[in-house]
Amino acid sequence: MTEPSKQLRTMTDEFQRLQDDLRNVIAARQQLDAQQQENRTVQKEFATLAEDACIYRSVGPVLLKQDKTEAVMAVDGRLAFIENETRRVEEQIEDLQEKSEKKRLEIFQLQTQMQQQQQQQLQRSAQQPLQAVAQS
Repeated sequence: MTEPSKQLRTMTDEFQRLQDDLRNVIAARQQLDAQQQENRTVQKEFATLAEDACIYRSVGPVLLKQDKTEAVMAVDGRLAFIENETRRVEEQIEDLQEKSEKKRLEIFQLQTQMQQQQQQQLQRSAQQPLQAVAQS
């Protein structure tokens, strides 16, 4: 395998890893969106409850009674955490998209360079028989 071919293979592998990472981070983002929606629904439900309403929290196979204020604070805390994680994941997505685009352009440039070299070699090969005929 020639040096440009090895370089192209390495760059293609790096691009594929970036794409895999991007897919994983996007999946994490979607999971955060689902969790955020679920917690917002719970938050809306809490808003409709009376202050002395009984709230139960599932802890493994057991339901534990929980104070409404405590439950509201727990959901608000989860929402704040999810929002922070979403921002962090969004930054990762942007970073991976930029790196992927940069790598894609590098691959395109290398492919273009390799094609130009091949064309030059073909032109030289085509000219050599003509020169041999002209000399004889």
